[in-house]
Amino acid sequence: MPGAAGVALQVADACSQPRPEGSNPEAPYQAFSCRTFPSSMAPVAEQAGAILQQEEQGDATCPLLFIQLNELLSTPSGLEWRETARWIKFEEKVEDGGERWSAPHVPALPLHSLFQLRTCLQKGTMLLDLDAHSFKEIIDKALSGQPEEAELQPELRERLEALLLRQPQHQPTKSLLWLLAELGLSPCRGKAKSWSEPRAQLSETPLKEQLRNRFKKKVPPGAEAAHVAVGEVEFLEKSFTAFIRLRQGVALGSLAEVTLPSRFLFILLGPRAKVKAYHEVGRAMATLLTDELFQRVAWQAEHREDLIAGMEAFLDELTVLPPRKWDPSARIPPPRCLPSPHRRTAVHPLNRQSHGNGDMAAAGHRAGLGHPCSREELERTGRLFGGLLQDIRRKVPWYVSDFSDALHPQCLSAVLYIYLATVTNAITFGGMLGDATANMQGVVESFLGTAFAGSIFCLFSGQPLTILSSTGPVLVFERLLFSFSQDHSLDYLEFRLWIGIWVAFFGVVLVATEASHLVRYFTRFTEEGFCALISLIFIYDSLKKMLSLADAFPINWQYRLDNITSYSCICNLSSPGHSSAGNDTPLPSPLAPQQPPAAPAGLSRTQCLGQGGHLLGTSCQYVPDVTLVSFLLFGGTFLSCTMLKCFRSSRYFPVGVRKLVSDFAIILAILASCAIDAALGLETPKLLVPSELKPTNPARGWIVFPFGANPWWVCLVSAVPAVLVTILIFMDQQITAIILNRREYKLQKGAGFHLDLLCVSLLMVVTSATGLPWYVSATVISLAHMESLRKESATSAPGEHPEFLGIREQRLTGLAVFVLTGVSIFMAPILKHIPMPVLYGVFLHMGVVALNSIQLTDRVQLLLMPAKHQPDLPYLRHVPLRRVHLFTVIQLLCLALLWVLKSTMAAIIFPVMLLALVGIRKGLERVFSLHDLSWLDSLLPETAGKEAEGKQPGKRKEEESNGEEFELMHHQGPEINISVN
Repeated sequence: MPGAAGVALQVADACSQPRPEGSNPEAPYQAFSCRTFPSSMAPVAEQAGAILQQEEQGDATCPLLFIQLNELLSTPSGLEWRETARWIKFEEKVEDGGERWSAPHVPALPLHSLFQLRTCLQKGTMLLDLDAHSFKEIIDKALSGQPEEAELQPELRERLEALLLRQPQHQPTKSLLWLLAELGLSPCRGKAKSWSEPRAQLSETPLKEQLRNRFKKKVPPGAEAAHVAVGEVEFLEKSFTAFIRLRQGVALGSLAEVTLPSRFLFILLGPRAKVKAYHEVGRAMATLLTDELFQRVAWQAEHREDLIAGMEAFLDELTVLPPRKWDPSARIPPPRCLPSPHRRTAVHPLNRQSHGNGDMAAAGHRAGLGHPCSREELERTGRLFGGLLQDIRRKVPWYVSDFSDALHPQCLSAVLYIYLATVTNAITFGGMLGDATANMQGVVESFLGTAFAGSIFCLFSGQPLTILSSTGPVLVFERLLFSFSQDHSLDYLEFRLWIGIWVAFFGVVLVATEASHLVRYFTRFTEEGFCALISLIFIYDSLKKMLSLADAFPINWQYRLDNITSYSCICNLSSPGHSSAGNDTPLPSPLAPQQPPAAPAGLSRTQCLGQGGHLLGTSCQYVPDVTLVSFLLFGGTFLSCTMLKCFRSSRYFPVGVRKLVSDFAIILAILASCAIDAALGLETPKLLVPSELKPTNPARGWIVFPFGANPWWVCLVSAVPAVLVTILIFMDQQITAIILNRREYKLQKGAGFHLDLLCVSLLMVVTSATGLPWYVSATVISLAHMESLRKESATSAPGEHPEFLGIREQRLTGLAVFVLTGVSIFMAPILKHIPMPVLYGVFLHMGVVALNSIQLTDRVQLLLMPAKHQPDLPYLRHVPLRRVHLFTVIQLLCLALLWVLKSTMAAIIFPVMLLALVGIRKGLERVFSLHDLSWLDSLLPETAGKEAEGKQPGKRKEEESNGEEFELMHHQGPEINISVN
């Protein structure tokens, strides 16, 4: 079937012919309309789609191809085959010096070479499913399988066979040790001779250089080889072309650069004066074989016409760059993400995309995406506890693997990283709780509660990757609850116990009635607002803690180097005079007599203050280095975490080293900062862990009794604040669960929204009865936990970015983190060497990473960016920029309102405001069209259901296509940098 290019050529020929007399003058235009712009390109697309469907059903498999281009070159020693280029997914060329491979790049082909290749496939020899076991046998059958009009003379056949059977000279990828060894063996020649003699015959066994070739590590397992051989010979008067597909993959000795079974061969030899054309045709054939769709067609083709149809489909999608508008020698680097071949086989590719801003059909197509978590976990069963039972049935088969899957070095890195983050969080929130509740809850309670609640949750929850912790919104409620208890002479812990019991009761009711079904109404708008708030809390608290060091370790701003001889600090025990607690002590004149010490010499600051004395002098508050070094440790840890985490994509060191450094980035940054702190020897603030297991406030015990301290009616009144806490717990827990279970994380073991909520609800009773803090899912730390457990493909083709495979789903890392948190009380001698600024730097890193993971951050950057410098984000192609800015401003206003409520006395209604975000999102449908919301957010369930009605099936392809579109939607497009060599 002729493709788009062939149709255009036929039309041009028809138009150039004279028009017969008496013919309809409109006929040529009708022909032009009918033939140049066909109503559908369905035949090619349907044929390719049928092949894809056969492969999906298991009728065929298509391994990845390693393609090697060998060219016949003339050397002083005679003709020889040399490897000049190779492909797996992108092209690599041997540079002019012949010593190194170029960087992988997208191949750019002359359009004429593709037409010449199509002619070669139409007229040349084609052998499909050839049974052969050696390269010599293949060549014999190819030469004997020529058509009669193109059959070669016996003498030419012998010469051609001898030429084809010569050993090609490969360009192996050498290790550094190999290069140094060659340099040592041949210091005078500058390089060692690793090539065989030009006239050597092809070896039936692999050569040593093939076995030592490090490029084999880049070839994915199960790959096969395809060989393209082109060149010119003087004894041929017409071209010899052959395309061969072997029935079974056969190892052809030393033909390929790496030892792989060979499947395809393409040979093009012709007369002289066409070297450039042969080279480009060979590149065109190799590029065609790297195309996923043509590769599948080549595997399934039964006739020559099938192969030509596959090439026509390739030509239909071809994009042509005009001459003199770009540099043909420019090398386009590989993009970060590529479209799926499933989308290319759509029967109506031109009718699927609409350019109308408010087009309902476009929103309907995108409604197939639904909510990222609209899966079976959130389907209503209509039975009491039906969703909970389904969660349990879903998670039980994976329970054993939840422990065995943790046997990987990456999990050790995750444990250490999240452990330090959890300990720091427990100390930070424990100290804040102590200040807010008069030490009714403190650091000790925070450690025990984190260890107990976290361990139970990891053992029995539906999503064990979640990290439980005290959060900012819960801390705000605890502060308000304690103030209310003090103002009304109520026992705080007993009042809090009844609230916890009511919250647990309401939580069980929500689980029984499958209220988690409402999670489907939490769209990206709500998730991003909550995630941004928690991330900003992390960033704000880390910066606030660092700035508070200036109070604990003040800098003497009045210090002058010229007055250093006059500075002193003494302990005065004789009179209560004014202490030099401030920096307002006037500098004495250098000539003023010094006061004799009123206390024995040698007393330290602690001893002086302990004996009731006070410090007197101009240098008593001079601590010039602690604050500065603390900020350097803080910033250095943050930058080290960021840089080492990105080391995976660095250009330096082998991939194994880069991956190891990236996995242990946080731990390496912490160890390096601790080493610097220890080397400097300054008394920077350290991590102080309680060393005794007793309540922070001696007036309380470990068990809180429900009656005795408060009036009887408190147990009933507690239901009112319990409603607010329930809303807060439900929103906090479920929004975090949605974020962790998003489709882009590729989780395989399913979620457990009902089971997680039940665990958190029941833990409320235990923590309330023991006076421990309340715990919910910590969004930022949970995201950091998942990020530390990312799985990527171990092997990637040159130019291809490692494929994200998902998250290492297991229970052991979280369990180990919380067990270590519990025994941290006994590890105080070790943990006291970790500076707090280092841990605050880790907090800042977690907050920034979580903030950068949401689309809101990208859209805020667009507000400050001129249009010509904006990245090519998918939603910018479909939504007007002013509408994008309006959506961003609305989100920022909601975020500011949440922050204000959290920070003021109105914090009591903070849970209600979280719930109000869903209503605000519903109201946005009156401001934005469904088309805009489908790109900037996701449609609400009832809206998506209405738009999806009446759709035709074809679900599998459409879901995969939509899933990819969804993934591309929320990731920044690749930046193309072109290097010219």
